[in-house]
Amino acid sequence: MTTVELSPPRLLHSRRSRLRREALLGYGLVLPALAVFAVFSFYPFIRNFKVALYQSPPVPGLPSRYVGLHQFGHVLSSSNFLESLLTTVIFVALVVPISLLLGLVLAVAAQRKLAGLRIYRTIFSSTVVSSVAVAAVVFGTLMNPIVGLLPWLGISTQPPLLENTTWALPAIAVMSIWQFLGLSFIIMSAGLQSVPEEVLEASRIDGATAWTRFWRVTIPLLSPTIFFAIVVGTIYAFQTFGQIDILIGFSNDPARLHTNVLIYNIVTTLQQENNAGAAAVMSIALFVLTLLLTLVQMRFLEKRVSYGR
Repeated sequence: MTTVELSPPRLLHSRRSRLRREALLGYGLVLPALAVFAVFSFYPFIRNFKVALYQSPPVPGLPSRYVGLHQFGHVLSSSNFLESLLTTVIFVALVVPISLLLGLVLAVAAQRKLAGLRIYRTIFSSTVVSSVAVAAVVFGTLMNPIVGLLPWLGISTQPPLLENTTWALPAIAVMSIWQFLGLSFIIMSAGLQSVPEEVLEASRIDGATAWTRFWRVTIPLLSPTIFFAIVVGTIYAFQTFGQIDILIGFSNDPARLHTNVLIYNIVTTLQQENNAGAAAVMSIALFVLTLLLTLVQMRFLEKRVSYGR
C-alpha cells in the first residue's frame, strides 16, 4: 500500500479549502438568525432615525412634515422628556443597587452547607422565569387596597398605593427588584463558586475574621461579576415597561405621571398622541443614554475590578 504525500503548496491549498468550507458552513448556520435580526431589529433601528426627522401631523391621515434636526431640540428640551428622564434615573437608582445587594446576600447565604439548601437555591432563582404579566397580577393583588397584604397588616394608604404619587414608583420598583433578584442571585452565585477556596483558607489561617475575609478577599475577587451584574441590571431597569403598563396603565391619574419612565413615555407618545416623530427622538435618546451609561460604567467601574487570580 502506497501513500501519497502532498507538496507544501498543495497541502496549504487543501487546508485553505477546508477552512473556507467550514467558514461557509458557519455563515450558513448563522444567516437565518442574522436575517431575523435584520428584519426585526436592524431595519427598525435605522428607520427610526428617518422617522425622527419628520413631524407627525396633528390630524391622522395627513402627510408628515420634514423638520430635520429641529425636532430633536424641541423634544429633548421639553418638560415632558426631562421629567420622564428624571423619573427613569430615580427608578434605576432604586432597582439596581437593592437588587444586586439582595442577590449577593442570598448568594452568600446559599453558599453555606446546610440541609435542603438546593430547595432554597431553586426558590431564590425562581423569579427569573416568572413572566411580567404573572408578577404584575400577583403584586397588584398584594397591593390591592381592599384584599391586599397591606390591609391585612393593618396598614392603610390614602390614596391607594398604586394611585399614590409618592409611593407608586417605589411600589413598581419593588416588583422589578423581585423579578431581577433571581438573575442577580444566579450571577452572584456563579461568581462566588469561582472564588478560589485556597485563598479563603489562607486568609482564615492568617487570622482574618469572617467580615474581613468577605470584604477584603471575596469582594475584590467577585468584582468582575459585580461589574457585569451592574451593567445588566442597569439595562434591565431602563427597559422596564410591562409592570407599569399592567399596574398603572394608560390613564390621566397623577400616579401615572410620576411613573412615566422614558420607555413608557415613548409608547404613550406613539399610541395616545400619535406622534411617531417625537417617539422616535425619545427612543434614540434612550438608546444613546443606555450606551453612554454602559460605556461610563466600563470606563470607570472597570478600574476597580480585579481580574487577578
